[in-house]
Amino acid sequence: MSQIALGFIPEPLLVPFDKLLPSRKLPENIHGTKKYRQIVESLRSIGLIEPLTIGPSTDGGLHILLDGHTRLMAMKELEIEEAQCLIATDDETYTYNNRINRLSTVQEHMMIKRAINRGVSPEKLAKSLNVDLSHIMRKVKLLDGICSEAAELLRDQVFSAKLSDLLRKMKPTRQVECVELMISANNITIPYAEALLAASPAHMLVSEVKPKKVKGVSADQMLKMEREMGNLQEQYKLVEESYGQDVLNLVLAKGYLTKLLENDEVSRYIQNAQPDVFSEFVTIVETLSLDK
Repeated sequence: MSQIALGFIPEPLLVPFDKLLPSRKLPENIHGTKKYRQIVESLRSIGLIEPLTIGPSTDGGLHILLDGHTRLMAMKELEIEEAQCLIATDDETYTYNNRINRLSTVQEHMMIKRAINRGVSPEKLAKSLNVDLSHIMRKVKLLDGICSEAAELLRDQVFSAKLSDLLRKMKPTRQVECVELMISANNITIPYAEALLAASPAHMLVSEVKPKKVKGVSADQMLKMEREMGNLQEQYKLVEESYGQDVLNLVLAKGYLTKLLENDEVSRYIQNAQPDVFSEFVTIVETLSLDK
């Protein structure tokens, strides 16, 4: 069995900063940004967590810095003169860190809880991230009172911690329904969650008491909203049930039409006889996914 080639040498190397050559210029105003101050405080409180990434040494013993320019600047501000570095073995001038999307809110929650479980105090985390202690505690308690199904649906989403406060007022079944609606509408926001909460029947709430009326919404409008939310949920379930078969049908149709249009004579005939149909066929063939 062939071995997987690593993009870097696993053992970090302690490298003085005068041996590093930056590969890009940082913005002049970076010192005043919140992210930069968070990095400085994190380095001051905890130290360097992720090594810098550098290229192989040149004849003069110098290394090109591929990733970690902001951390390098922050360490220099703290009068640190050397740091652990990983040596990249490929020619790419970007690294693993650049290929990772922004952390989801649930992932942040899990990382913070893991750090606390390993002995890092919430106060130290707050200082290292340059945020209020209350912000850390809200992240720690993010999924308290949230059913596992709703938490799983939110796993890859970015949302405000205040959303959890609203979901906790709902029973598990309603939590799942509302999260599904927000994701399907691509609208995971507090105002939308408040509207869903207001439209929830009393028996689907933890207290079984309707929340206060939404300002500017009459009783008749609220009743209508409840009915529409119920209808939307039913439509969502119907679409969900047929989605798999619809995708399969599209894949089969695309494969068949691709072969059909590869025949020049057939393609010309359809284009001349039924130009509108031909245009639709081309659209289906060029479809890469149902998202487009």
